[in-house]
Amino acid sequence: MRRTVAYLLLTAALLCLAGCVSVGKDFYSTELKWLKSGTTTRQEVYRMLGEPFRTGVDQGKITWTYGYYRYSAFGNTRTKDLVIYYNADGTVNTYTFSTSFPDEKNAWQDRTTP
Repeated sequence: MRRTVAYLLLTAALLCLAGCVSVGKDFYSTELKWLKSGTTTRQEVYRMLGEPFRTGVDQGKITWTYGYYRYSAFGNTRTKDLVIYYNADGTVNTYTFSTSFPDEKNAWQDRTTP
């Protein structure tokens, strides 16, 4: 038991010294053009993005969430989430994406600026 506590404390100390912890699998959002409503299937999403970080249900629709979170003790924390909503037939209904990574924010703003 003492050894386990010692390992946990050592791991926590090393993470603090490193100053940065990442959770999830990174993906670049502007490469999501293949994600099409009514066409792309759950199997295709799984093949492209892998295991979802979270799964759930929203208003009767199955949802898969992909997330990447980079926490920093000495700088800005960066996060991004992709939530995919599926139709009953297993095809994509719609999706939402949000990010705090500057390069991706700029890329999306450039696409939506009139």
